[in-house]
Amino acid sequence: MSDLGTLTKSTVEAETELHESVVIGKRKPVSGVSVGDYLVNRLLDHGVEDIFGIPGDYVLSLYSKIEDSPIHLIGCTREDSAGFAADAYARIKGLGAACVTYAVGGFSIFNSIAGAYAEKSPVVVISGSPGRDEQRLHPLLHHRVRNFRTQEEMFRHICIASAVLDDADRAWQEIDRVLEAVVQYRRPGYIEIPRDMVNVIPEGVYHPMKTKLISDTDTLNEAVFEAARRLSEAENPCILAGVEIQRYGLQSKLIQMAEKMNIPVATTLLGKSVVAESHPLFAGVYEGAMGYEPITRFVEESDLVLVLGAFVSDLNLGIYTSKLEPSYCVYANGEMLQIGHHWFEGVLLSDFIDRLGDVDFHFEPRSMPSTPLAEPYSIQTDQPITVTRLMRRLNESIDRSNIVIADVGDALFASADLLIREQTEYMSPAYYASLGFAAPAALGCMIARPELRPVIIVGDGGFQMSATELSTMVQHKFTPIVILLDNQGYGTERLLHPGKNRFNDIHPWDYTELTKVFGGGRGYEIRTEGEFDTALHSAWEDTSGLSILHVHLEKDDWSDSVKRLAKALGEFV
Repeated sequence: MSDLGTLTKSTVEAETELHESVVIGKRKPVSGVSVGDYLVNRLLDHGVEDIFGIPGDYVLSLYSKIEDSPIHLIGCTREDSAGFAADAYARIKGLGAACVTYAVGGFSIFNSIAGAYAEKSPVVVISGSPGRDEQRLHPLLHHRVRNFRTQEEMFRHICIASAVLDDADRAWQEIDRVLEAVVQYRRPGYIEIPRDMVNVIPEGVYHPMKTKLISDTDTLNEAVFEAARRLSEAENPCILAGVEIQRYGLQSKLIQMAEKMNIPVATTLLGKSVVAESHPLFAGVYEGAMGYEPITRFVEESDLVLVLGAFVSDLNLGIYTSKLEPSYCVYANGEMLQIGHHWFEGVLLSDFIDRLGDVDFHFEPRSMPSTPLAEPYSIQTDQPITVTRLMRRLNESIDRSNIVIADVGDALFASADLLIREQTEYMSPAYYASLGFAAPAALGCMIARPELRPVIIVGDGGFQMSATELSTMVQHKFTPIVILLDNQGYGTERLLHPGKNRFNDIHPWDYTELTKVFGGGRGYEIRTEGEFDTALHSAWEDTSGLSILHVHLEKDDWSDSVKRLAKALGEFV
């Protein structure tokens, strides 16, 4: 098993060679179109209707072209927030885009694009840069770091493809190359356009081709035969679905296969909500020893586990407390296919699931595991609120009209127990684990699916990193519900490294007053279960603006999931 978190530069460069591609047709020939217009048109062709970012002098000409096009420009308060928003948009729509200026914008967005790479989110970063003559004649232009290629060289390490559009003869082709790689491999891409290239019209006629990735037929047949043989020998199989099922649009195919064979489906933490958790075959979120024991036991006692579209990472495997042995597992994702101790190269995940779904098996029903929030919630009005009880109460309210966006920490680990009733209505940075994801990601979700009302669950530490993006939500008249878990600092780290460590404390804010700063919304102060119940009812009914539920927690209040995490990870810390 390979850890996708350890990809090297050479691996990144070789990744586009994992599968063969074939030409499947031609698009309309192109001529007489400027480089900037062609880029905008191709984004529209790929379904990008919104771009997130912040303008700057090196990208102003391109911004004008975007503003004059059908694409909506969503101005953010920080470039890294624009990256998180584009990431969330991409997870829903299939491709997201962020447009920033050179260096100060590009380097600021770097972290969020690294997260998109780690979690396979197809985002294209478009950066302006100094003009070609400027670079040649004036080497000390503002924003320059080391040399004019530094930014592109850095992004090359965290993108599946990159291009600098400094050659008019190749500009159209380079745009297509990067966008196709982003869409096909579900990884970020990088396009840099010097500001004197935006209005350049290349000479001649360009004949763009449509391509697609293909599997090696013989290897695919052999892999499906081997997987079918293992299914024929199994009595209690289980599917463990990961986030790539959503990234590659395979949710319906996976459910069809599960229903045909009557195989229960659990998900990884990062893959939570790739299937509707109200489905009768849903078996829970599997997190190794870090997870809920009945679900862990159910998955690990299966005599065959089809691990489909899952990242083999420490958090997904409960800090490697998982007891999934290769000998009774089939591992298939976008980078590898392993059945037992046999490896198969050149097989697409989509083709493998397609063909495996044609196999004719039907298994006897299994007794499904209980879930952590299965028991009805009974309010204890005057009791201090805890994160565990808060999740029980919240579970009573969320429905198909909501999408839950969880930040890192107990916001993530405690909310993993919530019942998500539809596909792709829970989102978190559960592998890359970057604090500050939730608020800007909610912005991306609201732009992509305005019919869903976000419930943002975030700790005070993560919230202070990107809270200004609530201002953008007020500007767009969005109505998210922000549940702010205030334990006066970085609570998970306190548990991982106990002691009187003041470095995990943060300065308190008067969070409910931020609605006045941002010019809209309502805030609620919450200390008891009764106050949380009242505030949640009020926020749910109030669709006039955003709601901030400031939940005061004790410093030593942790969910059981975080306690199990600390036990598993503590020895490394």
